[in-house]
Amino acid sequence: MGPLRDPPGAQSMKWNGNLARPRAFDTDEALDAAIACFWQRGLGATSVRDLAAEMGINGPSLYNAFGDKHALFARSLERYAECSMRGNIQRLENGCSPKKAIREFLHTLIEKSVTDPDRRGCLIVNSALEVSPHDPEFGGMIASYLNEIEAFFRRCVERGQENGEISKNVGARDAARLLLGVVLGIRVAARSRPERALLEGMVRPALALLDQQSRRSRHL
Repeated sequence: MGPLRDPPGAQSMKWNGNLARPRAFDTDEALDAAIACFWQRGLGATSVRDLAAEMGINGPSLYNAFGDKHALFARSLERYAECSMRGNIQRLENGCSPKKAIREFLHTLIEKSVTDPDRRGCLIVNSALEVSPHDPEFGGMIASYLNEIEAFFRRCVERGQENGEISKNVGARDAARLLLGVVLGIRVAARSRPERALLEGMVRPALALLDQQSRRSRHL
């Protein structure tokens, strides 16, 4: 497939003599560039000029295609969630046992954290810290993404408890919230201390709690 073409109202304009010609651009590529810009700088420190330069379009074209900076940030968050968080969750739920899906999700976060030289963390978690306390609209949007992660953990725990690979000593809802807390802890801690031993030490107790019953049963 060729590059996506924006509708006429979303096309940038290229001046050629006395005529203005529409110049098509790839919407997904432009959004990915915006994600990179917001991810590196945060919402507050990112200007429309920064975004236009990163996306390779001019200011009027940006407004025509995506609206103002806040509208573009919302689009960027949604694309990030779809491509990163949801894609990973779907892959793990379809291809792994419940307990393995949880382990892989957490260990993937650790691997991303310790191998990122820029220490960018997670755009959703970064935004939860920067934007949510001051913007109810974005706060609700970001909370919904965190709810999706919690729901993934809860589904895994419930299925794992049904098939006997996860302990029933802890409620599925509480276990899911604990695991969400571990995710947030990994992402925040890694911004200043991206140390594998530290991050793995945060994960081990939570995983041990899920495995508690099966370990005890092996000794009966």
